[in-house]
Amino acid sequence: MAAKALSFDVGDYVVYPKHGVGRVVELQRQEIAGMQLELYVLRFEKERMTLRVPTNKAESVGMRKLSSDKTLKEALETLTGKPKIKRTMWSRRAQEYEAKINSGDLVSIAEVVRDLFRADDQPEQSYSERQIFEAAASRLARELAAMEQTDEPSAQQKILAILRKAAAIHNKDKEAVPA
Repeated sequence: MAAKALSFDVGDYVVYPKHGVGRVVELQRQEIAGMQLELYVLRFEKERMTLRVPTNKAESVGMRKLSSDKTLKEALETLTGKPKIKRTMWSRRAQEYEAKINSGDLVSIAEVVRDLFRADDQPEQSYSERQIFEAAASRLARELAAMEQTDEPSAQQKILAILRKAAAIHNKDKEAVPA
């Protein structure tokens, strides 16, 4: 029994786990290796990239519609949490962060953003930490922007405001505890 394939319409915003938010610009039929294939043509403006995904593979690659309002709310609440600092080697943490970003799961991406955020009064990040933070923040901002029908820089500012406010609260907590 075949499962009902996900269906997206031209103009829909979708999330492709490895690339973030794109838009379905066309449905195409192509003959490849003697087989007729139906393809979603996705456009990722930020990367100036076009991707063709067979309609029958959309679900297996993790392509999905934009998150629900509930998931977005959960992701934004995740940003207000206390950052989890792991004491494992950076290479292992970096792999975990990349896996979370590429999962396409909004809450996991928000965890990476929260954990790698550095307030102005905190020690500076390494180059690779900053790269991963920016990738995660950009991915989160693009989905937020698509959901709230705004632009990425505005969404980015909203995320940074939440993070700064949370960092101020968590830093006060640290000062209140005697060493």
